[in-house]
Amino acid sequence: MAMEDQEKLLTEALNQVKKNAFEMKTCLDNNKLMDALKYASNMLGELRTSLLSPKSYYELYMSISDQLQHLEQFLIDEFQKGKKISELYELVQYAGNIVPRLYLLVTVGMVYIKAKEGSRRDILRDLVEMCRGVQHPLRGLFLRNYLLQCSRNQLPDGNTQGEQDGSVHDSIQFIEQNFSEMNKLWVRMQHQGHTREKERREKERLELRILVGTNLVRLAQLEGLDIGIYQKEVLPNVMEQVIKCRDAIAQEYLMECVIQVFPDEFHLQTLNLFLKSCADLQDTVNVKGIIIALIDRLAAYAHRSDSGGIPAEIKLFDIFSQEVTLVIQGRAAMPVEDIVALYASLVNLALKCYPTRIDYVSKTLGCCLEAFKKREVSKIDSSNPVYKELIRLMKVPIETYEDTLTVLKLENFPDLFELFVFQGRRALSLFLVQTIVDRDCIIPSSEEVEQLFKLISPLLINQPDQPKEPEEDDDFVEEQWLVGRLVHLLKASSPDQQFVTLSAVRKQFGAGGDKRITHTLPPLIFAAYKLVKQYSTLQQQDDKWEKKCERIFQFCLQTTNALTKVKPDMAQRLFLQGALAADQINSETIAYEFITQAMSLSEEESSDLRSQQATITLIMGTVERMKCLGEDNHATLRTNCAQASARLLKKPDQCRAVLTSAHLFWSGKVAGKELQDGKKVLDCVKRSGKFAQQCMEKVVQTQLFVELLNSCILFTHKGNDEVASTLTQLFDKVKEDVKGLESGEESEQIRKHFENTLEYIRNTSGHFGLSV
Repeated sequence: MAMEDQEKLLTEALNQVKKNAFEMKTCLDNNKLMDALKYASNMLGELRTSLLSPKSYYELYMSISDQLQHLEQFLIDEFQKGKKISELYELVQYAGNIVPRLYLLVTVGMVYIKAKEGSRRDILRDLVEMCRGVQHPLRGLFLRNYLLQCSRNQLPDGNTQGEQDGSVHDSIQFIEQNFSEMNKLWVRMQHQGHTREKERREKERLELRILVGTNLVRLAQLEGLDIGIYQKEVLPNVMEQVIKCRDAIAQEYLMECVIQVFPDEFHLQTLNLFLKSCADLQDTVNVKGIIIALIDRLAAYAHRSDSGGIPAEIKLFDIFSQEVTLVIQGRAAMPVEDIVALYASLVNLALKCYPTRIDYVSKTLGCCLEAFKKREVSKIDSSNPVYKELIRLMKVPIETYEDTLTVLKLENFPDLFELFVFQGRRALSLFLVQTIVDRDCIIPSSEEVEQLFKLISPLLINQPDQPKEPEEDDDFVEEQWLVGRLVHLLKASSPDQQFVTLSAVRKQFGAGGDKRITHTLPPLIFAAYKLVKQYSTLQQQDDKWEKKCERIFQFCLQTTNALTKVKPDMAQRLFLQGALAADQINSETIAYEFITQAMSLSEEESSDLRSQQATITLIMGTVERMKCLGEDNHATLRTNCAQASARLLKKPDQCRAVLTSAHLFWSGKVAGKELQDGKKVLDCVKRSGKFAQQCMEKVVQTQLFVELLNSCILFTHKGNDEVASTLTQLFDKVKEDVKGLESGEESEQIRKHFENTLEYIRNTSGHFGLSV
C-alpha cells in the first residue's frame, strides 16, 4: 500500500479514536460507566484493522493506550469508593468483538489485581490464556505487548507473597508463556502473503522485534530471579522456544537479546547450555555475531575493576575455544572472514581475561592458520573480505600487550603475517613500529632485533612482490624516519651487549639499499657515538675500554663510508661528529682520521659553490673546538683549512673563509692549550683584506670590510696586539667607504651593521683606541 494511503487510513482511525475517547471521558465524568465502556469498545475496535503497516499500527496503538489510562484511573477510583471490580471483570467479557473485549479485560484485570479481590496468580494466568483468542500476528503481538506493559508492576516477585499472590516462579511462567505465544505470532508473519513480498515482511518483522524482546527484558528485571532459577528454568525454556521456532531472524535477534539483558554472572554459569544452543541454530543464522557478542561482553566484564574477574573454576577460554571450533566444523559454508572474526574475538578474550597466557593467543592464531589451510587461502590482498578481519585480528595483540614486543613470542604470528601481500605486510609493519615507538618499548637484545626486523622486513628491504614505486615520496621518508627511531629504543643490559645489538641493526639496515640508508644509518651512528661516551665513564671498571671504543669508531667509519656516495654532505657531517666524539675521549689518532676523511670528502664531492664555503667553515669550526690534537696534526689541519679557504672560487667566499681560518691560529688548541699566534692571525686578516679589496662591487667590498673590522675588534678584545696595531687604519677606511655608499636596501643594511659596531666600540672601555 502506498505511503499516502497509509497516512489517510491512520488519520481516519486516529480521528475515530479521538471522537470515541472524548465521549468515553464525558461519560466517565458523568459517572456513566456502561456508556463509557461502550465508547471504549468502539475506540478499541479501530485496532481490528489489517490494513495498517506495523509502524502506523504502533502509532494507533500508542494513542489508544494513552486513552485507556483514563478508564483505568476511573476504575481505581471506583474501587476505592467500594465498588466490586470482580463484577466488572465478568461483565467486560461479554463485549462483542474479541480485540476490544481482551483490551478491556486486561485493563480491568489490572485494577482487579490492585483491588486484591482475587488471586493475582490466577488473574494473570487467566489473562495470558485469554489472549490466545487473537491469532492475527500483528493484532496479537500488540495485544500481548499491552498485557506485558500493564502487568509490569503487578507481577509477583520473590518467594514470600503467599499462595494467592504467587511467587517469582509464577511470574516467570506468565512471561515465558506470553513470550512463547508472541514469538509464534512474530514468526508466523514471515509466512503470510505472496513470496514476492518476502523482503517487505522481513523489514516489518524487524520493526516489531522489540515487542518480543521486551518479554526477556521483563524476565531480567525480576528481583527474585537468581542464578539458580535462571540456570534451571529460565534459560532452558527460552532456548527451547528459540530453537523450536526454526526461524533465522527470530533466532538471531533473541540470542542477542539474551546476551544483552541478563547479567554477566548468569552467562558465566550457563555458558555450556547457551553455546550448545548456538550449534542447533539454523544454518543461515549469523552465529559468528552471537558468539562474538557474548565473548566481547564477558571480556569487558573481566576487565572491569568491580567485576571480581572470571571465577577460577570456569575455564572460559577453553569453553569458547572448543565451541568456536565446533561451530566452524559444523558450518562448512561459513565465510572465511567470519571465521577470522571469531578468532579475533577469541584473542581479545584471551588477552583481557588471561593476559599472562601467551599460549592461549598462540593457540588461537594457530587455529586461524589451520582454517586458512583447510580453505586453501594462500595470499590475502586488500580486495579480499578476509583482509580487513585479519588485519583487525593481528592488531589486537599489538594494541593490547603493554610491552608490544610480546608479539614476537607468539608462535604463529609471523606465519599469519606472511599471508598478506606486500601492501598488507607493509601496513601492519608500520602499525607495529608506530606502536613500539609511541610506547617507548625497549628493545633489549640482538635476538629481539633480528626477530622484529624479520617481521617488519617490508619496511627494511625490497620485497619480491613489491610493486614498482616512484622515487622517494613523503610517505616513504616518514616511514624510514619511523624505522630510524627504533634505534633510540635499543637498550641492552651492558655496553658490550649494546654494541652487539647495534651491529645486528647495522647488518639489517645495510641491506635496505641507497634510498633507505640515508634515513636509517645516521641515528645508528649517533647511537654508537653515545655508546663511546658510556664506555668513557667506565674507565675504572673496564681496562679494555679504549680498545672497545676503537672498535666502535671503526664501526662508525665503515657505516659512514656507506653514505659517502649516496649522501656526501651528510657523511661529511657524520665524520666531523665522529672527530668530536673521539676528542671527548682524548683519542688524537681517531679524531685526526675522522677529520681528514671529512676534508677529503669535501675536496672530492663539493661541486656546489655555496656548499663549498659552508663545508670548509664547518670543518674549521670542528677543528677549533678540538682539544686532543698535537702540534703536528693541528698544524697540518689548520694549514690545510687556510689553503682550502684561499682556493675557493669567489672572492667574497675567499675573504670570509680566510678570515674564519684566523681563529684556528688564535683559539685553536694544541694539547688543550690555545695557540694565540698573533702573527699568523694578522697574516690571515691581511690576506682576507686583500681578497675583499679585489671585489669589484663597492657594496660587497664595503660589507666584507665591515665584517673584517668586527673580527679585528674581537681579536683585539682577546688580547691580540698584532691585530690591534692595524685597527685604526682599517676603521678609518671602513668609515669612509660606508659614507660613500649610494642609497639602497643593501647599503642601508651595511650602514646599520656599521652603526651597531660603532655602538659596541662606544660602550667598550677605552674604545679600542679608536676615535668614534
